[in-house]
Amino acid sequence: MSSGFNTDVHIDDQVFHVQTEDRGPSHPVIDTVVYQYGRILHRRSSNYEHFLSSAEFTAEGLRERVEEQHRQVMDDLREGALAQQIAAALELATRAGGIQVQLLNPTSWLEGGNVKLDVEIVRRADRQPLAGAQVEAAIEGAAEVARHAGTSDHQGRVRIGFPLPPLGKGDLALVINARADADKDEIRFAMRSRVK
Repeated sequence: MSSGFNTDVHIDDQVFHVQTEDRGPSHPVIDTVVYQYGRILHRRSSNYEHFLSSAEFTAEGLRERVEEQHRQVMDDLREGALAQQIAAALELATRAGGIQVQLLNPTSWLEGGNVKLDVEIVRRADRQPLAGAQVEAAIEGAAEVARHAGTSDHQGRVRIGFPLPPLGKGDLALVINARADADKDEIRFAMRSRVK
């Protein structure tokens, strides 16, 4: 897969995950996403097709562009330039009815070839934990897709663990979805293969 950066940004008592990726020469876009608990709060994309077709193009130059955009979004986040947009995205998520699934360990869910997901399900309206929600997790794009399930406890939490399956080629994502009565929600985390 193409180059990218992942960084946790701490602001007061909140943690935001910033992920920047080069989508590759077939789709020449640098994409930066700000997540919190798997929710997309901000996205910035920049097309580099002109740079790709120019004589100045180098792999190092592209990596510098990816890193610069990643750094700029983190700076904007820390300086409060994205505060209004993020507050609006969080308010929209809170006002919406239904349930919300959150990954409580977004930076440590994969360790030693094992997936350990700490998931919380809350009601959107009042942010209270929801017991009895059916939660499923899978690695989309794995060579063999297997679904792993659990049910949220009285604190709205469930731990789902499984060995990381053999990964396929192409886009990979951790997908977690929850269902309670007619309500459902899903979060996705893009995964990157390590270049060897």
